[in-house]
Amino acid sequence: MDMVIDFPGGARVDAHYGPYTIMTDQPPAGGGEGQAPTPFSLFLASMGTCAGIYVLGFCQQRGLPTEGIKIIQRMERSMFTGMVEKVAFEIQVPPSFPEKYHSSLIRSAQLCAVKKHLENPPMFEINTVVAEPV
Repeated sequence: MDMVIDFPGGARVDAHYGPYTIMTDQPPAGGGEGQAPTPFSLFLASMGTCAGIYVLGFCQQRGLPTEGIKIIQRMERSMFTGMVEKVAFEIQVPPSFPEKYHSSLIRSAQLCAVKKHLENPPMFEINTVVAEPV
Protein backbone atom coordinates (compact mmCIF):
# COMPACT_ATOMS: atom_id res chain seq x y z
CA MET A 1 0.00 0.00 0.00
CA ASP A 2 1.28 3.44 -0.91
CA MET A 3 1.49 6.32 1.53
CA VAL A 4 0.57 9.69 0.05
CA ILE A 5 2.21 12.79 1.48
CA ASP A 6 0.65 16.20 0.86
CA PHE A 7 0.97 19.81 1.95
CA PRO A 8 -2.33 21.17 3.35
CA GLY A 9 -0.96 24.64 4.15
CA GLY A 10 1.50 26.51 6.27
CA ALA A 11 4.26 24.21 7.51
CA ARG A 12 1.92 21.20 7.69
CA VAL A 13 2.87 17.99 5.95
CA ASP A 14 0.37 15.15 6.19
CA ALA A 15 0.67 11.46 5.40
CA HIS A 16 -2.34 9.47 4.20
CA TYR A 17 -2.04 5.75 4.72
CA GLY A 18 -5.10 3.58 4.23
CA PRO A 19 -7.95 5.13 6.19
CA TYR A 20 -5.60 7.23 8.35
CA THR A 21 -4.23 10.75 8.08
CA ILE A 22 -1.12 11.41 10.11
CA MET A 23 -0.70 15.14 10.56
CA THR A 24 2.60 16.89 11.23
CA ASP A 25 3.49 20.52 11.77
CA GLN A 26 6.42 22.60 12.86
CA PRO A 27 6.58 24.70 16.02
CA PRO A 28 6.00 28.44 15.63
CA ALA A 29 9.77 29.04 15.78
CA GLY A 30 10.06 26.77 12.72
CA GLY A 31 7.36 28.56 10.74
CA GLY A 32 4.45 26.34 11.77
CA GLU A 33 1.57 26.62 14.16
CA GLY A 34 2.56 23.73 16.44
CA GLN A 35 -0.83 22.05 15.95
CA ALA A 36 0.64 18.58 15.41
CA PRO A 37 3.87 16.78 16.26
CA THR A 38 6.91 17.29 14.07
CA PRO A 39 7.82 14.40 11.77
CA PHE A 40 10.86 13.66 13.93
CA SER A 41 8.72 13.56 17.09
CA LEU A 42 6.50 10.98 15.38
CA PHE A 43 9.59 8.98 14.45
CA LEU A 44 10.75 8.96 18.07
CA ALA A 45 7.24 8.13 19.29
CA SER A 46 7.05 5.23 16.83
CA MET A 47 9.93 3.54 18.65
CA GLY A 48 8.34 3.83 22.10
CA THR A 49 4.84 2.91 20.99
CA CYS A 50 6.15 -0.05 19.00
CA ALA A 51 7.98 -1.36 22.06
CA GLY A 52 4.78 -0.71 23.99
CA ILE A 53 2.73 -2.84 21.58
CA TYR A 54 5.02 -5.80 22.28
CA VAL A 55 4.95 -5.27 26.05
CA LEU A 56 1.15 -4.97 25.92
CA GLY A 57 0.87 -8.14 23.84
CA PHE A 58 3.12 -10.05 26.24
CA CYS A 59 0.95 -9.04 29.19
CA GLN A 60 -2.32 -9.72 27.42
CA GLN A 61 -1.21 -13.20 26.30
CA ARG A 62 -0.50 -14.10 29.93
CA GLY A 63 -3.46 -12.34 31.50
CA LEU A 64 -1.16 -9.91 33.32
CA PRO A 65 -2.59 -6.49 34.22
CA THR A 66 -1.05 -3.51 32.41
CA GLU A 67 -2.33 -0.91 34.84
CA GLY A 68 0.64 1.02 36.20
CA ILE A 69 3.08 -0.10 33.51
CA LYS A 70 4.87 2.74 31.73
CA ILE A 71 7.73 2.89 29.28
CA ILE A 72 10.03 5.88 29.71
CA GLN A 73 12.00 6.59 26.55
CA ARG A 74 15.16 8.68 26.82
CA MET A 75 17.23 9.96 23.94
CA GLU A 76 20.87 10.99 24.14
CA ARG A 77 22.05 13.37 21.44
CA SER A 78 25.52 14.10 20.17
CA MET A 79 26.71 17.47 21.41
CA PHE A 80 28.47 17.94 18.06
CA THR A 81 25.78 16.94 15.55
CA GLY A 82 22.57 17.04 17.57
CA MET A 83 21.76 13.58 16.19
CA VAL A 84 20.26 10.98 18.50
CA GLU A 85 23.05 8.58 19.43
CA LYS A 86 21.28 6.43 21.99
CA VAL A 87 17.68 5.53 22.77
CA ALA A 88 17.02 3.93 26.15
CA PHE A 89 13.75 2.42 27.34
CA GLU A 90 12.89 1.98 31.00
CA ILE A 91 9.89 -0.26 31.57
CA GLN A 92 8.36 0.77 34.87
CA VAL A 93 6.15 -1.81 36.52
CA PRO A 94 4.09 -1.58 39.71
CA PRO A 95 5.34 -3.45 42.83
CA SER A 96 2.64 -6.08 42.29
CA PHE A 97 3.98 -7.07 38.84
CA PRO A 98 5.56 -10.56 39.05
CA GLU A 99 9.35 -10.27 39.10
CA LYS A 100 9.71 -13.49 37.11
CA TYR A 101 8.39 -11.59 34.05
CA HIS A 102 10.73 -8.57 34.21
CA SER A 103 13.33 -9.96 31.80
CA SER A 104 10.57 -11.24 29.50
CA LEU A 105 9.20 -7.71 29.23
CA ILE A 106 12.63 -6.55 28.07
CA ARG A 107 12.80 -9.32 25.47
CA SER A 108 9.30 -8.42 24.30
CA ALA A 109 10.20 -4.75 23.84
CA GLN A 110 13.30 -5.79 21.89
CA LEU A 111 11.05 -7.43 19.28
CA CYS A 112 9.85 -4.00 18.12
CA ALA A 113 9.69 -3.85 14.32
CA VAL A 114 10.77 -0.19 14.27
CA LYS A 115 13.92 -1.06 16.24
CA LYS A 116 14.65 -3.97 13.91
CA HIS A 117 14.35 -1.69 10.88
CA LEU A 118 16.76 0.79 12.42
CA GLU A 119 19.23 -2.01 13.08
CA ASN A 120 18.94 -3.10 9.43
CA PRO A 121 17.89 0.09 7.63
CA PRO A 122 16.23 0.00 4.23
CA MET A 123 17.77 1.60 1.19
CA PHE A 124 16.25 4.93 0.20
CA GLU A 125 15.47 5.97 -3.35
CA ILE A 126 14.18 9.47 -4.09
CA ASN A 127 13.20 10.74 -7.53
CA THR A 128 10.81 13.14 -9.20
CA VAL A 129 8.16 12.47 -11.84
CA VAL A 130 5.76 14.78 -13.61
CA ALA A 131 2.25 13.97 -12.39
CA GLU A 132 -0.54 13.44 -14.89
CA PRO A 133 -3.08 16.30 -14.84
CA VAL A 134 -6.23 15.44 -12.91
